[in-house]
Amino acid sequence: MAFVDELSIEASAGKGGDGVVRWLHLKGKEYSGPAGGNGGNGGDIYIHAVRDIALLGRYRGEKSFKAGDGQDGQSYSMEGKQGKDLIIDLPVGSIVRNEHTNEEFELLVEDEKKLILKGGRGGAGNEAFKSSVNTSPMECTPGAAGEAARLHIELRLFADAGFVGLPNAGKTSLLNALTNAHAKVGAYAFTTLDPNLGVLPGGYILADIPGLIEGASGGKGLGAKFLRHVARTRELIHCVSLESETPIEDYQTVRGELEQFSAELAKKPEIVVLTKSDTREPEQIQAIVAAFKKIGKETLLVTVLDDQSLKALSDRLSAVL
Repeated sequence: MAFVDELSIEASAGKGGDGVVRWLHLKGKEYSGPAGGNGGNGGDIYIHAVRDIALLGRYRGEKSFKAGDGQDGQSYSMEGKQGKDLIIDLPVGSIVRNEHTNEEFELLVEDEKKLILKGGRGGAGNEAFKSSVNTSPMECTPGAAGEAARLHIELRLFADAGFVGLPNAGKTSLLNALTNAHAKVGAYAFTTLDPNLGVLPGGYILADIPGLIEGASGGKGLGAKFLRHVARTRELIHCVSLESETPIEDYQTVRGELEQFSAELAKKPEIVVLTKSDTREPEQIQAIVAAFKKIGKETLLVTVLDDQSLKALSDRLSAVL
């Protein structure tokens, strides 16, 4: 199933049940007064946060959601049953926008539940109209329609740290090596088409974002729509491949895209991870590290072929938990 991080659906809360005209029938007194009950309220629609980033993909074939209607009023002044509420499960990190009102709802915590559409109120039965001057009311009111809207759902992943970098910077291989994730790796650009998540021992969550290219913030490349996924990370892990002949320029290209996309994102704590350190001579690596330190960046070396370098990076990331 393809990863889905944006979706629009139609949603309708339940209609309120109608109030009714009824009469109380007692032995020996056929019409003993009004006894028409009120209609039940329509069901509400809630959104509920669950820890499942693939959940939106299951809704692609189900674009219409409706809560239950309220039951009409009953005889003997009995109120109709309330319509059944509808709870829509969404991944933690989802933003739901009501396209009719532009109101937004965010799900930031697992198991959080928010009311987004209110069911219609039940109508009044004729007993509600009884008064000293109207002892035999014939009035009743219909139930109100529930709120309805087109909802736009956007997922923004939550992670403690997000890998950023050019395509083929070694991000996915590093995620797999650090967390035992099983994300697809290939020796070609844009192997990663969807975000991948992994968890370090102790619960530190890492997100691998598709590679960014120059112009990504303006809509170029596969990484453009995924820039928003790193917006909620606490720290950026900027991967720069030592196979590149221009590591500093590669770093500056991606930094430029981050800054153009969001000034807030560009201000997040960042460490530079020089990947594929087995592909360079020690003297060359020292010069590159010195260049990054000159621009004030914390820099770590790593190769997936060296467990010691992986452990050093894992320890560094876990230390900020």
